[in-house]
Order: sequence, then C-alpha cells, then structure tokens
Amino acid sequence: MIDIHFVTFDCIRPYEVATFWSEATGLKFHPETDKDDDDEFLLQGGTTDLLFVTVPEGKTVKNRIHLDVTAAPGGTREEEVERLLGLGATIFSDLRNPDGSGWVTMLDPEGNEFCVCRAEHEKA
Repeated sequence: MIDIHFVTFDCIRPYEVATFWSEATGLKFHPETDKDDDDEFLLQGGTTDLLFVTVPEGKTVKNRIHLDVTAAPGGTREEEVERLLGLGATIFSDLRNPDGSGWVTMLDPEGNEFCVCRAEHEKA
C-alpha cells in the first residue's frame, strides 16, 4: 500500500492557481510561503495536501487526472458551482440532469478540469 503525499499541479502561475484552490477548499498556505520568491506553493490542512509548481510549458490537452469535489455538509452542488464561479472558475461542461444526477465540469484559472458532483448528503 502507498500513501498519497501530495496532488501536484503543474502551473505557469502557481501562486494564482494555489490561491484559487485555497479559497475553494479552505486549505492554508504552508507557513513559509513567500509569494514573491517561491516557485512552489503547498496547501495543507486536509486529508491530502495540494502542491503547485512552476513549469515552463502551458496546458495544451485534457488533464489525465482531475479532482472530483462535492459541497461540504449542508451545502449543495448548485451552491458550490456558483461559489466557484465567483472565485474565478469557469464552466466547461454542464452535465446535470433533471433528476439531480450528473455533474458540472469546471476549469480553474489555468484551465485544469475538475468536476463538481452531488454529495452523499444531497442524495438522501
């Protein structure tokens, strides 16, 4: 068995992308973060930390891996989609169905895909 150490995002503007994900998830920047000098930014405080690193090339194709996220207890998928739009995400594909199933594929500020799904508490 292995433990996942970080989920790493390759970025052109890692501070901007890390800031989006910090606001989206509530994860906090590592205490030694220096936004002016760092080319890596670590978000901590959840079950898995997120690492954002500078790379020279931009994103050109669909992610081979992506995050699926749900609303925290008491929240809804629809509220989360609206909140994430307010933080700078965009909708890539809306696959919500009239019966409540489905998901919304969104893009973070550098175009990384992630899906907003219904949480178990919404299905009850």
